[in-house]
Amino acid sequence: MSDDFPVDGESGDTSSGSAQAIRPPSQWLTLAEPSRAGLEALGLFTLAPLLALAPRGDGHTVLVLPGFATSDHATALLRRFLVRRGYDARSWDLGWNLDHKTVGEQGEIITARIRALWEESGRTVSLVGWSLGGVIAREAARRVPDGVRNVITLGSPFAGDPSANAVRGLYERLSGNIIDSPTTRARYAAGGQPLPVPSSAVFSRTDGIAAWRNCIGIENEINENVEVVSSHFGLVVNPAVLHLVADRLAQPETGWQRFRRPGALAFLYPDTPVEN
Repeated sequence: MSDDFPVDGESGDTSSGSAQAIRPPSQWLTLAEPSRAGLEALGLFTLAPLLALAPRGDGHTVLVLPGFATSDHATALLRRFLVRRGYDARSWDLGWNLDHKTVGEQGEIITARIRALWEESGRTVSLVGWSLGGVIAREAARRVPDGVRNVITLGSPFAGDPSANAVRGLYERLSGNIIDSPTTRARYAAGGQPLPVPSSAVFSRTDGIAAWRNCIGIENEINENVEVVSSHFGLVVNPAVLHLVADRLAQPETGWQRFRRPGALAFLYPDTPVEN
């Protein structure tokens, strides 16, 4: 995380990626997504010591939201890792993520799921959302902030220009949402504003699906952007990302602190200014 990211009160142009300047990922990055994700998954074995050093949890509930056109199967490894680190990691149990078709026009279905988990445990719930799942998680946190402890988004294009992605046509066909509609544009224009709860927006400049500038928001004392090196598909299996998620979830309910790049492992978390 760099001090050069936009902070609360500064111009929102860079926080939302300045929609006019945002371009979709290159076709080369998009085509390389499956092979890169496969290599990153292999890292779960070669970098097992890194994961063993990840902070342990306090047992609170973590709801994991899958990406667009995927289901809980896509986040199984991430949830298994979180369970091993001591969290009560839950699937979202809503089937395929087709945006509002799945979570409700006003997000009422996912909000009800969060409220149920909150009431079940008696503790606030952390949300980890991959891709579109993170967009939905941020919106849910605005609707039920008292029940949300922390939000972590993984390559989630919640701000900027919603057309700057590699799956626009597929998204429109399956979700029924039109990217260029006033409703969608307004959704993403507001998406980068700080959340009322601690949040970490994890992004990768080598993301082959979502434009990375769409995946960052305005920073303040409880909202941060953290860069990793990962494919889009690999964000739920990349060892460096899993370690980061565990670190963020281990933050106490009060006294949340920004991510600190770990000494010898700092190279896994670039600190390049956002303007570059």
